[in-house]
Parts: sequence; C-alpha cells; structure tokens
Amino acid sequence: MSGNLSARIAALRAELKDHNYRYYTLDAPVISDAEYDVLLRELERLEAELGEPVPADSPTRIVGAPVSAVFTSRTHAIPLLSLANAFSDEEVQAFDKRLRDMLGSTSFSYIAEPKIDGLAINLRYEHGHLVVAATRGDGRSGEDVTDNVRTIADIPWKLAGDSPEVLEVRGEVYMGKGAFAALNAAQESAGDKTFANPRNAAAGSLRQLDARITAKRSLSFFAYGVGLGGKGLADTQSGLLTRLHGMGFAIQKTAVLPDTAAVLSHFAAMQAKRATMDYEIDGVVYKVNELALHDELGEVARSPRWAIAHKFPAEEVETLLLGVDFQVGRTGAITPVARLQPVAVGGVTVSNATLHNMDEIRRKDVHIGDTVIVRRAGDVIPEVARVVADKRPADAMGIDMPTACPVCGSDIVRPEDEAVARCSGGLFCTAQLKEAIRHFASRRAMDIDGLGDKLVEQLVDAGLIEHVDGLYRLNVADVAGLERMAEKSAANLIAAIKTSKQTTLARFIFALGIREVGEATAASLARFFGKLDALMQADEAALQQVPDVGPVVAQSVLDFFAQPHNREVIERLLQAGIAWPVAEHGGARPLAGHTYVLTGTLTSMPRADAKDKLEALGAKVASSVSKNTTAVFAGESAGSKLDKAQSLGVPVLTEDDLVALVNV
Repeated sequence: MSGNLSARIAALRAELKDHNYRYYTLDAPVISDAEYDVLLRELERLEAELGEPVPADSPTRIVGAPVSAVFTSRTHAIPLLSLANAFSDEEVQAFDKRLRDMLGSTSFSYIAEPKIDGLAINLRYEHGHLVVAATRGDGRSGEDVTDNVRTIADIPWKLAGDSPEVLEVRGEVYMGKGAFAALNAAQESAGDKTFANPRNAAAGSLRQLDARITAKRSLSFFAYGVGLGGKGLADTQSGLLTRLHGMGFAIQKTAVLPDTAAVLSHFAAMQAKRATMDYEIDGVVYKVNELALHDELGEVARSPRWAIAHKFPAEEVETLLLGVDFQVGRTGAITPVARLQPVAVGGVTVSNATLHNMDEIRRKDVHIGDTVIVRRAGDVIPEVARVVADKRPADAMGIDMPTACPVCGSDIVRPEDEAVARCSGGLFCTAQLKEAIRHFASRRAMDIDGLGDKLVEQLVDAGLIEHVDGLYRLNVADVAGLERMAEKSAANLIAAIKTSKQTTLARFIFALGIREVGEATAASLARFFGKLDALMQADEAALQQVPDVGPVVAQSVLDFFAQPHNREVIERLLQAGIAWPVAEHGGARPLAGHTYVLTGTLTSMPRADAKDKLEALGAKVASSVSKNTTAVFAGESAGSKLDKAQSLGVPVLTEDDLVALVNV
C-alpha cells in the first residue's frame, strides 16, 4: 500500500511542478486555479498520510516555479509567499475559527481587497529611487524585469515624501479589460497569436526582452504590501495602503470588516460588481488588518496564516460537444480536448475545453454529441464540468483513448496509479522535443553550457533540430544565423556540445528523460548494469533487483526502451560520438554499501565530478550526515555538515583522501 501511496505522491508532485512551470514560466496554464487547488490539497493529504519528511522542493513547500534562464535572477530579501484559497463560505468560516483559536481573546478586524489575477512584483527602492523590480519566481528569487517595470505609469521611479533607506514594495501588475481587448485586436490584425486572458497578457508583456514592447502594452499596477524595510510604516494594513498611496502608488478600494458575516456580505457584493469593474478579479483577499498580529500568527510552508483568498465560483454555460481531440503535452501527457459549438463564457468565446483525462471522461459519462456544461474557472482554460444527461441524442458516441501517439505514433501508456496517459516516445516525439532537449542539455545530464530555454525554442522553431541527436549535427553557421546569436557565442555553444560527448553512463541515462528515472535512479541503474546494452535488454525482474527500483520505475524503463523510435535516437547519439569510460569494476563495485557526504569547496575537481566518480565506484553520495554515513569528505570552508559529522563520530577525510579513493 505504501508503494502505491508513494507512487501517487510522486505523480502529483511531477504534475503540479509541470503546472507551476506552465503558469509561472510559460504564462500558459492548462488547468483552472480550482483544479490546481484540488490537486495540491490531495498532495498535502497524502504527504501527511505517508508520515515521512516532505522534501523542500515539493509543491506543498514552494511557491511558483524556478526562474527562467532568459532573465537575471534576483533574490528577495524576504520571500514572497502565496495565499491559501477558499472556495466556499464554510472554508472562510473555518479560516476565521483557526485565527480566533490561535489569538484567543485578542480582537481583530479584516481588510478585504479585490483579488487581481495578475503578476506579483517586488519593487526595491533605495533612498527613495527604484533600483530593482523582480517577479515572484519561486518565492525566494525572481526574474529581473526592472527595465520593463519602468514603463508602467503606476509605478513611481522616485517615491514621494519620506521613506526608509531601503524599502521593498509588493503588488500586482495587471492589464485592464480595455487594454486587453485592444492588444488582442492588434495581435489578430498582425496575424500573431492572441492571449487567452488578461493575466497571460500581462505576464507575457512584462517578460518581454525588449522593454519597448512592454511600453506599448498598457500595463497597470496596484500596490498591496511591503517586504524589507516595511516594518513601522503603519499599524494596520489599511493604514499601510494609505501610506503607499501617499508615496505615489495606485491602490485598490478596500473595506475594513469586523467579522465573517460582514466579510461574506462584502464578497457577495463584489461578485455582483465584478462584471462592471475596469479590470478582471477572480475573488477577494481577506487579511487580518492589525499588522502586529501577522508576526504572532506566522506562516505555514508556502502561505501566511493571516490571509486567505476567497475565489469566485466558476462561470458556467451550456453548449454541444462536437468532437474530441487528443493533444500531446511537452512531457508526453495525452490530454483529451473537447471541440465545442462556440459559446460565450465570461466575456470570452470558447470553442475548446479540457476533459482532463479518461478517468474524468468516464466519471462524468461524456459522449460526443452530448449537451455539456462548460465552466470557466480562474480565468484560464475552460473545462467540461458535467453532462446534461436528458439531452443526450440517440447517436451519441463514446470516447476512447487512442493506443498510439497522434504526433509520433509511439505507444500510449498509462502508468499504474496515474490518471494521465502518456506518449512513450520521449526522445522521438516532436511534441516533447523542446522539453526533451532542455532536460538532455541540463547541468546534471549532458551539461551543455549555454543551451538555455530561449535558444532551445529558437533551434526547434527554426527547424534545425528534429530530435535530440540533431544537437550533434549543428554547426557554427546554423547557430549564428539565429536571432541574438553572434558567431563567437555560436562557436562557444558548438564547443560545449562537443565537450558534452565525454560523459558518464549515469548522466546519459538521466539525460534520456525516462519517466520516473531521476538522477539518483539513473546512477543506480548505471552501477548495477554497467553497460547501456545490458540496461536496454533487462526485463522487469532484472530491473527490480536494482536498489530503489520498484514496479512503477521498472515499467517506465521497459516502456521507454520498448519503443523502436527511442532506440533509433539513442543509436544516433552513440554514432555522434557520445561515450563514457568503460566500467572496470563489475557487479557490486568496490564502494558498494558505503555512503559519503561532500562538504566545503574542493580545489582539485568540481563537487559534481567527485559525486560522479564516487557513484561510478558503487558508493552512495548523500546530502546530509547521519550515523550511517561512512565518511565525510571536507574541503575548504566546510560548515554545518562537518560539525554534525564530528558530533556523531563520523570519520572526516580530506580532499587528498577523496582523490586517492576515486583514482584507485
């Protein structure tokens, strides 16, 4: 049972990270906020049920997504947290009860602020002047978009009146309804792609590489809070907003309310007013108004305890389901998409809606020809909510998942305990090409320096690469012909690609992007089998002899190598010259059963290389010290891991010891 639970948790973490990437990095979400919240809550429940330490990178512990390589990363002095969501009056009342239980007899009020679905921004002012503007990113660091933010009229370059020496102001960049309509009209007239909603338009506009484009997009901004330097500006959130307005920021109209009865009454009024507002809102945010209580209430993993976002119910309309198409996502997920008789939902004409997966189709009993209720929740991708069963025609047809990928023809597989079916041609399928290349070139895979997300997009869009092996057929002229690529940078990339040919078996296995096979599992497979051919020919029984490989991982490996297309690409990669040292140690390897920890700065080799060498000899390299650690290799400026090793009596070895060990 624990194996099934762990598999479901792993699947949910991967799915939610993918949705974070789509929402925060690509500005192209494919599910509603409500559905995302359902998945997140399921993950929280299952993690609690499993009872094991939750990794720091779990979606229940992080906010947003990693910073794109296109922009410079800026660390936030104080993390930008996300807000917990409420979707019913009962959840708001439960939120209020939690606060009152924590605060006891302390009285407090709420401030209600309209919730804009825009892009969170952290503005850093020094001596009253704007110096850095960064997106939320993963909550701890974001993308530097200072030049673009300077084009937004609502954001002052210099603060009015007195201000702290350093002050971070936080708020939301958004696009008004009129500006959104004008932008889409201009995009359509120019033959360019239109935006699905104002949030995507605002995010896409702010993350332009050319600030002149941003300046033409009519972005707006509302301030709602502060970070570093904000202590003492006011005693209440309402007073803080007034202070920020005095400094030159636009703020929203808010209401201070005494209790949940007033809060829920205000929510109903805002819902009725929503359609008449100049900008889109998708709910109301409630915050404890007294700022002194914020520190007392604190925060949980990814959100403050003193605030919650009460989301509006989704808008629903009725239409006909004309057919179903199956789309292939960047990670191979097969998503059924309903083709609808066009219908207006919340001011947007909808002709397609997600059906999520086959389980949902079965649960809702959806047939082609049905009259369906389409829901547009969170201003993102519409979904088929339910069927109007008594309107089903006699010739309505059932819906079946195809057996072959509609893009590349590889087998479609559905891993046990997962709701999502996937194309198994990960190396070959063109729908997955950009993601396959991005992963293949990543630092812990083939480590192709300089091949970032933007360049991958350009190479694929220009038709220079059809499959990942095409990287090794690129030349300087091909790359130099791309936008923003000079001959020197093109030559550097080609050199990096050539350098990547010398790798390790573990890195190569990881680079293939086999589902469920992470870096540690790839290392285990490389240690156990020693040769790629042996791995490719292994059956399920042999795979499950590998430490940490269970039935789910074994099946993923079998499915991957069962596809002739994947094998063809691997063969072409080997023909291109990719190679690794032949393992001299068979079977268990000399360091099998030993666990080491690396700490401090190594001068003779990068830490990543040291880890590879130890793992190639059969050792496990852990990130933390325990009583089971064989030894700790301490380089220069070793810190807390060295202290812990000494306290536990774990042997501490030098870098010279490490070099001697891996060069045996």
